[in-house]
Amino acid sequence: MIDLSSDTQTRPTPAMREFMAAAPVGDEQLREDPSVNRLQEMAAALTGKDAALFLPSGTMCNAIAFCLNANRGESVILDWDAPPNQAKSGGPAWLANVMLRPVAGKRGIFDVDQVRQHINKGGTHAARSAFISVENTTNRGGGAIWPLERLAEMRALADEHGMRLHMDGARLMNAVVASGHSAATFASYADSVWIDLSKGLGAPVGAVLAGSREFIERARLLKHMFGGAMRQAGIIAAGGIYAFEHHVERLAEDHANAQFLADGLASIPGVKLVYDTVPTNILFFDVSGTGMTPQQVERGINALGVRMGGGYDGAKVIRAVTHLDVSRDDCATTVEAVRQVCAEGSPNGRDDAGATRKESLTH
Repeated sequence: MIDLSSDTQTRPTPAMREFMAAAPVGDEQLREDPSVNRLQEMAAALTGKDAALFLPSGTMCNAIAFCLNANRGESVILDWDAPPNQAKSGGPAWLANVMLRPVAGKRGIFDVDQVRQHINKGGTHAARSAFISVENTTNRGGGAIWPLERLAEMRALADEHGMRLHMDGARLMNAVVASGHSAATFASYADSVWIDLSKGLGAPVGAVLAGSREFIERARLLKHMFGGAMRQAGIIAAGGIYAFEHHVERLAEDHANAQFLADGLASIPGVKLVYDTVPTNILFFDVSGTGMTPQQVERGINALGVRMGGGYDGAKVIRAVTHLDVSRDDCATTVEAVRQVCAEGSPNGRDDAGATRKESLTH
């Protein structure tokens, strides 16, 4: 299966597995795991922060950051399509007890005027605005990268109103490679930032949250409280170490493959790209011009050994994400799969010739 549903579908390479198997380990809760400590030091240096904390998931990174950057009942300003507002099962409300004030940014990137109208100093009848959360790159914005000048404006606005700034940097390294700006440069505008290890970087599990030393010490308490503390976690932390050392620059291949895939899909009659640029490794496309629904197209390409992600924009569009387990040839095969399915226009996304069609794509 050519799996373009998400870059979370990456699997550790044989070299990464070997590195992980040989990793020195200790008790992570006692801060005695050398591999975990090394990963945290790497992440802190990479982001230019005082300290970092290895966590089981990016979801936990955001959960802890939301808890620490706001008091209960305060509000967070973020993009409407940001994961905490769309995909985290109400975690901000359940865990952090905060209110979300979403704004409609362009490709997930909003401006100070949009934020300013939601800022409230708090009082008897209003929730104080505690912090601004930005996602870099933006998922539902098709991998868009926050411009530094926009981040600078957000930082200035936050400082003006005594607010904090948090960066969901799940795909921050994609932004780094595509823009040429360092992770520390992007992170310099934020009080807290995290990087996912299990997306484009290809590690099997985990993420790292970075911030001031005091912030990370408080985060350790919540890590334990949320059930994220571990023992000999160096085995999985080593995947992150290997990823930072070997899988960052290669993200450029994913970006090039995403552009190649976008160009191919755009050449199919009735298929239209949702965004006019593909900055990194995520693209969305609309198949309504083919007379088919996204669900029909997805079923059709699944029969041909290709998987993409649906359920976006009210299930109107399809998402494709390139990663280290998807080659240029895989992208070419994907384009032909979509082309065949859309041309045949099967109402069920498959037909009696499905096996023949699949065989033709593999030769």
